[in-house]
Amino acid sequence: MAEIFELSNGVITLKVSNWGATITSLLVPDSKGNVADVVLGFDNIDPYMRGEAPYFGCIVGRVANRIKNGKFTLDGVEYSLPINQPPHSLHGGFKGYDKVLWEVTGQTKGEKPSITFKYHSKDGEEGYPGDVIITAEYSLPSSKSLILEMSGLPQSKPTPISLAQHTYWNLAGHGSGSVLNHSIQILARHVTPVDPTLIPTGEVVPVEGTPFDFLSETLIGARMDQVQGEGYDHNYVLDCDEPRDDLKKAVRLKDPLTGRVLELWTDAKGMQFYTGNYVSGIKGKEGKAYEKHGGVCLETQGFPNAVNEGKFPSVVVRPGEKYKHTMLFEFSNE
Repeated sequence: MAEIFELSNGVITLKVSNWGATITSLLVPDSKGNVADVVLGFDNIDPYMRGEAPYFGCIVGRVANRIKNGKFTLDGVEYSLPINQPPHSLHGGFKGYDKVLWEVTGQTKGEKPSITFKYHSKDGEEGYPGDVIITAEYSLPSSKSLILEMSGLPQSKPTPISLAQHTYWNLAGHGSGSVLNHSIQILARHVTPVDPTLIPTGEVVPVEGTPFDFLSETLIGARMDQVQGEGYDHNYVLDCDEPRDDLKKAVRLKDPLTGRVLELWTDAKGMQFYTGNYVSGIKGKEGKAYEKHGGVCLETQGFPNAVNEGKFPSVVVRPGEKYKHTMLFEFSNE
């Protein structure tokens, strides 16, 4: 049965569901102690199960982002995937990991609460080869942090695995309007440019001197009019920061009105920076209307379409190997 579980350490309160391992609510304080829910979503699980969420808060897989024409070849075998965003396959297909029930395999309470989900992805599911055991643990290890640790163990065949956490952030509070006035710093010197269908061209190009340069803190909307399409929906190459406990800082997001700051650390090689370009007229929590650019996604990931791009870091995991992906979210105020 799909449920929503609550974790709290007295400062941060997280609500997460076993449907899609989905974050449905995250309450964090500002400098004055005012608490706001900083993620987009719904009040109960039903709209998620009806498929009304544009990936609000969920874990997507088996492969996040786009695979060109829904095809790839691995060890001489061609695999065909569902074309759920023509002409490509997106976020695992029509029924990716966001649209399945995960098993709750562990839960702890107290000062450092956590919950662990497991999903057994079957051979041939949405066209992907081999059985895979997927786990995702959410924990609140301190008064200022949330950690997500994801893993994947192929059971029988080599397969691409690249999970992403698809929360839409608005540090002013969900339903408080556009995030284009948030400031952001992305610790990436390069980006993977895309064609008109949002598939990477295979190039890796410097961001310097382009509207993709967020090496210094900049308003999200400052140069968006120079970006082709509806806004940002691009993979950044996380190649700047020195690791801390095997994690690199990927991004710093700040809301100037409340002073809330989010810093995201990860061991992933890329991050999709997505400005909610296709959110429109969605009735969210507390009856709030979510519109275009009402949230920003910071999806650490393997590179999009990497399974078809030999120059990109491989996302193929073989039996006996383990896929691991950690995200550390740190909250503060200025």
